[in-house]
Amino acid sequence: VAHFFCDIRPVMKLSCIDTTANEILTLIISVLVILIPMSLVFISYILIISTILKIASAEGRKKAFATCASHITVVVIHYGCASIAYLKPKSENTRDEDQLISVTYTVITPLLNPVVYTLRNKEVKDALYRAMGKKLP
Repeated sequence: VAHFFCDIRPVMKLSCIDTTANEILTLIISVLVILIPMSLVFISYILIISTILKIASAEGRKKAFATCASHITVVVIHYGCASIAYLKPKSENTRDEDQLISVTYTVITPLLNPVVYTLRNKEVKDALYRAMGKKLP
């Protein structure tokens, strides 16, 4: 399989039989597994943002938005790539584009999570500045 990992679509392309029924089933399952959780996550972020807007201090809103923005960036990258990989017509992207999308949502997104969470930590930021030889802001 000329792919990053044995994902269902590249494996079905190798099949010698008509895979139309399997492709329809894959699309239905993908919609359930991707769109429902993605919708719930985005609804929760809408509720979080509406709560943040009710915070009285501008500094508090700024800190809350900064935390939320980094998290939602990772969520958008992950769900966006997964949606492109599984919810698009099968002939829309080339194999190289499919591989890049797969690597993004299976490797890059999990690697971003530690960065998002550690860079929110003041001690980690201070250590990073010291390691780079810069003065602390």
